Amino acid sequence: MAEATPEATSTTEADADFSKVLKFLSGRGDIALALGVVAILVVLILPLPTWLMDVSLAFSITFAVLILMTSLFVVKPLQFNSYPTILLLATMVRLALNMASTRLILAHGHEGTQAAGKVIQAFGGFVMGGNFVIGIIVFAILVIVNFIVITKGSGRIAEVSARFTLDAMPGKQMAIDADLSTGLIDESEARARRKELEDESTFFGAMDGASKFVRGDAVAGLLITFINIVAGMIIGVAQMDLTFAQAADTYTRLTVGDGLVTQIPALVVSTSAGLMVTKAGVEGATDKALFSQLGGQPKAMGLVSFLLASLSLLPGIPMIPFFSLAVITGGIAWYVQRGQARLVEEKRLRDEEEVGEPAKVAEEPISTALRIDILRLELGYGLLALINNPKEGQKLTDQIKAVRRQLASDMGFVMPSVRIQDNMQLPANSYLIRVKEIEAGGGDLRPNMLLVMDPRGEDITLAGEKTNEPAFGLPALWIEEPNREEALFRGYTVVDPSTVITTHLTEVIKDNMPELLSYAETQKLLDELDKDQQKLIGDMIPTLISLGGVQRILQNLLAERISVRDLPTILEGISEACGHTRNVLMITEHVRTRLARQISDMNTSEAGYIPLIALSPEWEQAFAESLIGKGDDKQLSMPPSRLQEFISTLRGTFERQAMMGESPVLLSSPAIRPYVRSIVERFRPMTMVMSQNEVHPKVRIKTVGQV
Repeated sequence: MAEATPEATSTTEADADFSKVLKFLSGRGDIALALGVVAILVVLILPLPTWLMDVSLAFSITFAVLILMTSLFVVKPLQFNSYPTILLLATMVRLALNMASTRLILAHGHEGTQAAGKVIQAFGGFVMGGNFVIGIIVFAILVIVNFIVITKGSGRIAEVSARFTLDAMPGKQMAIDADLSTGLIDESEARARRKELEDESTFFGAMDGASKFVRGDAVAGLLITFINIVAGMIIGVAQMDLTFAQAADTYTRLTVGDGLVTQIPALVVSTSAGLMVTKAGVEGATDKALFSQLGGQPKAMGLVSFLLASLSLLPGIPMIPFFSLAVITGGIAWYVQRGQARLVEEKRLRDEEEVGEPAKVAEEPISTALRIDILRLELGYGLLALINNPKEGQKLTDQIKAVRRQLASDMGFVMPSVRIQDNMQLPANSYLIRVKEIEAGGGDLRPNMLLVMDPRGEDITLAGEKTNEPAFGLPALWIEEPNREEALFRGYTVVDPSTVITTHLTEVIKDNMPELLSYAETQKLLDELDKDQQKLIGDMIPTLISLGGVQRILQNLLAERISVRDLPTILEGISEACGHTRNVLMITEHVRTRLARQISDMNTSEAGYIPLIALSPEWEQAFAESLIGKGDDKQLSMPPSRLQEFISTLRGTFERQAMMGESPVLLSSPAIRPYVRSIVERFRPMTMVMSQNEVHPKVRIKTVGQV
C-alpha cells in the first residue's frame, strides 16, 4: 500500500482544524453575536489604534457587501427574514466606527494624513487626487445619492408595502379558510399559510421602521463630516499651530476619507434595503438567522472574497486586512460549497440506487387477496364518461363526495370512501353497487338521456322509454334532452344519470349503515369528541361496557335510521342504563328514550304533528305473553299463525293510510317495542316503530288508526 505524503497529511489536518473552528462558531452563535455587540459598545467608548481601525473599516465594507450579495441571491423572502435586525447591526457598526475615526482625526490629525489609519488615508488620497475640493464634491454627491435617492425611495416603498400588506391580510385569510373548507388544503397546510402571512406582515412592519435606520445613518454621516472639518481646522490652527492651508488640507483629507469609507458601505446597505422591502417575516432566534443565512450562500461569499482580493491589490490600500478577509470569506465559500455538493451527490447516489436497477415485478402477497372494498361502484364501459365528462351537473365523483358529506351531517359518522372501477363483464350501460364485495343494488342507465318520474304516481304522457327507477322501483321514463323543459313544465321530476346513481348509492348506504360502522370507526368517533367528554368515556369504557358494546348500540340506532351525531347524549344514556342492565337491547331502548326529541322531530310530518297508528291492547297483551325468559334473556315466541295474522292486519292498516297520503308511525309500549320492530322490519323496513317513552311531551300527535 502507498504511504501518505507529509503534504497530504498536513492538508488533511488543516481541513480538520478548519472544520472544528467552523463547527465551534456555528454551535456558539449566541456567544459570538453577544461579543460582537459588546465590541461595538467598546468602540464607542475607548479609542482604537490605527491598525485596528483599518481592520474594522475593512470588516464594515465586507459586511455591507455581504448583505447586498445575500439580498441578490436569496430565492424565497423567508430565506433572509432577519434583514431588519442585520440592518440595525450594520448601522451601529458604522456609527461606532464614525465615533472612533472622529476621535483619531481630532486627536492626531495634526500629525498627518496617516493619523486615522491607512484605509482612511488611502480613500482620501485616492478620491481627492491631491485636491480636497474634489474630495468634498465627491463625498457630497455620494451623500445626496444615498440620502435623497436610495434611502428615501426605500423608506417610501417599505411604508407603502406595509400598509398594503396589512390591508390585504383579511382577504388572504378568507382565501385560506375557503381553500380549507373546500378541501383543497388540509389543516396543517392552512396553519403553515397563516403563519407565513403573519410573518410577511411582521416583516413589512419591521422594514418600515428599519428604513429609518438608513435615513438616520445618512444624516448622522453628513453631520459628523461637517463637525470633523470645522472642529479639525479649529484645533489645527488654534492648538497645533498649523497654518490654515495645512489644517484645511490635512483635516479635510482625513474627514473626506473617513466619510467615503463610511458612506460607501451605507450606500451598499441602502441598496440592499431597497431590494428587500418585498421580503417577508422573521422566524427563529436572531443568531441562528444571522449565521445560517449570511453564511449559507456560497456564491455570495465567493463574490465577496473576489471583491476583497481585488481591493487589496489597488495602490495605496493596505493589502493585509483586505486580503486576509478575502482568504477567510473564500475559505468559507469553498467549505459551504463542498458541503452542499456532497449532499447533492449523496442524494443523486440514493436516487440511482432506487431507480438504477430494473425494477423487478413484485409478486403480490397472498394477503392482498383477503382485502375487501367496503363500498364499491362498478360501471359498464358506456358509463365511464360520467366520471370525468358529465353532460349535466357535476361529475359523478363530486356528487359522491357531496353524498358522503351529507350523510356524515345527517347520520353522525363519515362513510367509507367509495371505490369506483370499470367492469367489462357488465353490460355497457349497467352499474353495480357492492357492500363488502356483496351485490347490494344495480340498474341500467341511458347516459345521454334524462330520467323522468311523476311524483303524483300517474302515467307519464311523454315520448320515451319506459323503465323503473333503480333506487325505489317507481315507474319512470327515459326521455331525450330536448324534452326537459316540457317535462318540468308538467311538474315531473327530471334527473340525470349521475343523480340516479348517487340516489341509489345513498339508499344502499342507509340500508347497510350498521355494517358500515366498524369497530375502528366507533373508536374514531369517540377519539374525536371534545376533551370534556373524554372523562365520561374513560369512566364508562371498559368498566361498564366494552367498545364493542358501544358499537352494537350505535348499530342498533343506525339500523332504524336514527342519527348518532348527538354522541354525548347517547353516551350519557349508555352510562345511565349500564347501572341496572348489561343487555345491549335494553340499553338501546334507554338511549332511544334520551333521544326522544330527535326521534319525535324526525317523524313529525309537514303538517306539524306525528301521525300514529296505535297497537291495540289485545296485541299488546299478545306480544307481552309471547315473551319467554327472564331478565336480559327475554325472547319473542309467538305462534306462526298468530304472527301471520298480525302481519296481515298491520299491512292492511298501513296501506289504507298510504292511500290517504299519510306515513304513520306504529306506537307500542316500551317493553315490547324492540320485538314488534323485529317483526315489522321484515316486511315494512321503512316503517318507524316508537314507544310511548320516545314521544316528546312538546310535540303534537294525531292518532290516525289502530292495529
